[in-house]
Amino acid sequence: MHHQSTRIAAASVRPLHLKLSVVALLGTGLLSSASVWAQAADEKTEPPETTVVVTGVKASLIKSLATKRTSDQVVESVVAEDIGKLPDNNVVEALQRVTGIQVTNRAGGEVGTLSIRGLPDVQTTWNGRNIFTASGTQVALQDIPSTLVRQIDVYKTRDASQLDTGIAGQVDVKSLRPFDFKGSKVSVSARGTYLEPAEKTNPQLSAMLSNRWETGIGEVGALINLSATQTKYRNESVTPGAMVPFTSPNASEVPPGYTPLQRITDTSIWTPGTHTGLPTAAGSTLDFNGKAYPYYLARDAVFQSDVQGKRERPAANLALQWKPNSDAVYTFESMYNGYRDKSFNQLLFSFVDWWGDLGSNPASTISTFPGTNIIKSRTVNNVYGFNSGDYTTSATDSRIYALNGKWNVGDRLKLEGDVSYQSSTYHSEFTATRIDRVAPSINVDFNAGGGNTAFSFNNNADLTDPTKWNVAQFYDNANRNKGSAATANLSGVYEADWGPLQTIQFGARVDDRKASEANRTQSGNLNRNLASLGPEYASTNSGFGTDISNVPRAWLEPNAYYIRSHIDDWRKLYNSVDPNFLTTDKLSLQKTFEVEEKTSNLFLMGNTQTELFGHRLRGNFGVRYVKVDTDMTFYKVDATTKAVTPSSASKSTNKVLPSMTLIYDPSKDVVLRLNYGETLRRPNFGDLNPVLQLADDVSKVGYGSGSGGNPDLQPTRSKNLDLTAEWYFQKDSAIYGTAFKRKIDGLVVGLRRKVHVDPANDPFRNSTSGGDHTNGYDYVINSPVNASNGDISGAELGLIYFPKGLPSLLDGLGFQGSFTRLSSSQNVPEANDAGDIVAQLKTPFFGVSNRSYNATLAYEKGPVSARLSYVWRSGFLAANEAALFANPIGIWRRPEKSVDMQVSYKINDNMSVDISGVNLTNEMQQQYYHFGDAGNPTLTNFGTLQIGRSVSFGLRWRM
Repeated sequence: MHHQSTRIAAASVRPLHLKLSVVALLGTGLLSSASVWAQAADEKTEPPETTVVVTGVKASLIKSLATKRTSDQVVESVVAEDIGKLPDNNVVEALQRVTGIQVTNRAGGEVGTLSIRGLPDVQTTWNGRNIFTASGTQVALQDIPSTLVRQIDVYKTRDASQLDTGIAGQVDVKSLRPFDFKGSKVSVSARGTYLEPAEKTNPQLSAMLSNRWETGIGEVGALINLSATQTKYRNESVTPGAMVPFTSPNASEVPPGYTPLQRITDTSIWTPGTHTGLPTAAGSTLDFNGKAYPYYLARDAVFQSDVQGKRERPAANLALQWKPNSDAVYTFESMYNGYRDKSFNQLLFSFVDWWGDLGSNPASTISTFPGTNIIKSRTVNNVYGFNSGDYTTSATDSRIYALNGKWNVGDRLKLEGDVSYQSSTYHSEFTATRIDRVAPSINVDFNAGGGNTAFSFNNNADLTDPTKWNVAQFYDNANRNKGSAATANLSGVYEADWGPLQTIQFGARVDDRKASEANRTQSGNLNRNLASLGPEYASTNSGFGTDISNVPRAWLEPNAYYIRSHIDDWRKLYNSVDPNFLTTDKLSLQKTFEVEEKTSNLFLMGNTQTELFGHRLRGNFGVRYVKVDTDMTFYKVDATTKAVTPSSASKSTNKVLPSMTLIYDPSKDVVLRLNYGETLRRPNFGDLNPVLQLADDVSKVGYGSGSGGNPDLQPTRSKNLDLTAEWYFQKDSAIYGTAFKRKIDGLVVGLRRKVHVDPANDPFRNSTSGGDHTNGYDYVINSPVNASNGDISGAELGLIYFPKGLPSLLDGLGFQGSFTRLSSSQNVPEANDAGDIVAQLKTPFFGVSNRSYNATLAYEKGPVSARLSYVWRSGFLAANEAALFANPIGIWRRPEKSVDMQVSYKINDNMSVDISGVNLTNEMQQQYYHFGDAGNPTLTNFGTLQIGRSVSFGLRWRM
């Protein structure tokens, strides 16, 4: 896609030589490494090329090898097979087969999270420029349509010429420009994707028009690329709640003052939130006033979520280029990304920890897992539950405008200047209406097989009867995030040719980043029968969870669509019973913080070349200076008077970041690299806000919870060492491996401390809320601190191989595969109630699978191009549970995998069709509680998410 008709010239010695003419060079984006100049000089002495035309998936893999071989850094690439045709339907799916990339959180028809070598904070750039969404520090790569992409480069190492942030690495998305083509180009594509379990077909449309002309003022070019995607999705999940202790079902083993199978809420008897949870062996005891009594462990609730939504992504890319002479090229380009999402989450939630009506033989209402005190199944009478109709609408609009100029100044100096401005806004509204009831009984099997929870009520038909339900709480929230940045960059390369010192690269960059957030929140209680409001206020789903377990397939919810479309009337209804609930005309967003971050960068790097043992040894040695000045304003709202009090803080940091690369060619087909560099992770803007956000004591453990930021956070610093070897054993094929280590200092982790909140600032116990405002209340606050250091190391092995001499039918068969092994460790501090650190806990990094691999069979023969791939990653620590319960604190994911395929057929030179499938084996996403030796997928399972398959059919036309 980077050349006309996706034709790629493959040299007899190298997989691909990049012709570094001025036009090609100036079309590649911001200068990032002086190696391109050394490579250009080196090619002058090599024999003429033999041209071999390859297309499709094979061309994409060949080009990715060429990028890897000619780069100073450790780079993996995904290259479009044709104009606007990445190998997958979206950017993140395309990256999952890149060596060292791990993806997860598949939902709604797409992957949600990407990490490089286990780390999630990826520096995202567009044609070399930093891009972000609203007040965040990254962009959601899913928002960039695959049809706008020419190539994606994943930098696992960086030199001094590149941006300093993103300790995981950098993902640079390259878009098309008019000078990428010899003349005019037109491309139109249409795709339909059928998505399970939504059972909907979704359209994706794109069009590109490009041309270039010779004029009296030089050569000019123009390109416009448009894309629109719509996805109707459905996510289904079934989850058991957290574990809590209960007394024995046998009356003779129950302590005084308790009844059989009563939940033990007194935290002086047991300590919630320990790492391994309470012991699970049969007969385990707790101390009640000096006497040991056995206890049992069971879940406090079961719940299931049925999310149905529609997502839209409009996007556009405009590029204008002007080449007045052979020594200058100017490029103006802009990109718009839009995101619209409307989702209706139909939540069914039932407590299963009631002990008031167990009959004459409580022991008959439970069963346990053999050899444990863990309750596997139970029947509970008169249980409270609620259904919640949660409706979320969100919208993102991101725009970037950039002007770039590149000049040859004499024979030795090349300069590049780039100025850009970007803005991004994100706005969301969340409304949730609860209906509740007390059900006569519920029967639950917390693991009915395969880690899946099953349950049913005495009469599931009551779930869809509006007369059985009371309209209860209504939650009404909204937020708005904004971000903008003005950036100027000037860099250059001077061909010094001073002995071993070949080139000197230098540059300066200034950036003015602004971010702000604002929100509002309120809640009220109606207490009316749902049937009394009219049938339009009720909505019933159907066909839920058929691939998961035996659970209720349908239940009633307040009709969130109707409520939102009549939101003024709904707010007035709640205001009629609660004067403190605001009607629409009284609502406004309250700003929570504003941040301005000014960054200055300077870098200097030298590129060398000499010989060692008769073979070429290249290197670059550089240093980057970074200075960041941050001004912050925070806004605190009094819970009673609603008065707003602003506060401010400022800080300044500066870092010197060295980098070094050595590249040795012991033979013409082998490349060895040694890279050292240092990178930063700056704090998220939201983590700087010290204003407390409180949550009530809904679990009845005796204290609430909350969070608050820390304006004194410093950047996290990573020292990175990589050693790679690549063997290009034949044209179009290579085997490569990397050993690496990251030493990371100043990781941001949450530190818990208990605080006593004054009633005036307690939203749940002040006079306005109607609560007890005579005394304060305790809250456990989680705040971010730079209190952890960590190491992550590993090895990668990759192979791209297209065998020669295969039988005619198999000619064109190839293989792409990789394996990654990771090991990670960080210290996580533990604090007492005062916030003093009293111990250090060693844990793996969140999101790191210690093993992952992918294998792809590729086939290219005549008009047919095909790919069948398998991606797998081992289980990993996803998060920690709130420290309120008796289960192991870690939430682990079970191993994840996906089988995908794609087949394309070229009808003629201008038209092709393709069919593709994702998650063909219908895998699910599952979690369980685990820490150390405690917990496993059978005994402490924690939820299943149905991902579903997707099948796409596409038609592409170009000329």
